[in-house]
Amino acid sequence: MVKLISRRLLQMLLIMAVVSLVLFAVFDSDKFKKQIAVAELGGFAVSALSDEDYRAWLTKKGLDVPFHQRYVIWLADVVRGDFGKSFEKNTGVGPLLAERLWNTAILGFWVFALMIPISLVLGVIAGMKEGSAQDRGVSFLAVFTTSIPEIATAIFLTVVFALGLGWFPAKSAMTQGFDWHQLVLPVLTLVLYDFGYVARMTRASMAEVMTSQYIRTAVLKGIPKSRVIMRHALRNALIAPFTVIVLQLNWLLSGVVVVEVFFQYDGFGKLLLEAALFGDVYVIQAATLVAVFVAVFSQIISDVGYTFLNPRIRFA
Repeated sequence: MVKLISRRLLQMLLIMAVVSLVLFAVFDSDKFKKQIAVAELGGFAVSALSDEDYRAWLTKKGLDVPFHQRYVIWLADVVRGDFGKSFEKNTGVGPLLAERLWNTAILGFWVFALMIPISLVLGVIAGMKEGSAQDRGVSFLAVFTTSIPEIATAIFLTVVFALGLGWFPAKSAMTQGFDWHQLVLPVLTLVLYDFGYVARMTRASMAEVMTSQYIRTAVLKGIPKSRVIMRHALRNALIAPFTVIVLQLNWLLSGVVVVEVFFQYDGFGKLLLEAALFGDVYVIQAATLVAVFVAVFSQIISDVGYTFLNPRIRFA
């Protein structure tokens, strides 16, 4: 196990090193550097920046040194948490990114806290009796909710529960601190969209396990069915859903863009969209690094968890 984790961590470091090099090379082009120079010098267009001012700015920033030296300096700053300055927000990218990631983490925590139990329970119920009425009902509900785009679900929930019934606010800006009322609609939107996918994976895995030979043998031996399901079937059926659930971290980090923008929730997705529209280079660069890190780290968690759940891999 230690060898597996060490190997995965080494792979993560190599991937992050390659991604950081590619990102730095892309944003180190003259196009982006002139855009940054214009923002820092208070200009309005790249064409208005003279060559003399641009060269002087490069010298002042130490950007006239060879590429590999600039990369090492930039990488050292990133390791220290210095991602530069956001021109749109007029603040450091590091603290800004940490604040927005924390807000998205709060949103993601409640999404997973509701989505995982619901999807697993419904998936297990459907998979226990493949082809039954409960199986068809759960499968229809899962396909129906997953097929509806997040924006459509958000609009429907807002019209019904915010504008119609007035139970929850239409916006979730969270300007007055934590307010669970403002989290209900965005969390419900994400849960409705994502739970169906995990429920269907759980249902398929459970249905396959229930038809296996060792389950039939346990039933024929007279072992109570509840014990067969809880002690034997459920653990093996959770192997595939566990991997899917962990990988939903990647979806959450990118999928929250629509929900956060619609509900005006100040999270990672909304920050990324604002930076892209404004051309906030340093924010885009830092957000890309964070997204890649989450993707690689979630894969490591998935591999380690899969090994714990599957003894055939752990003892291979």
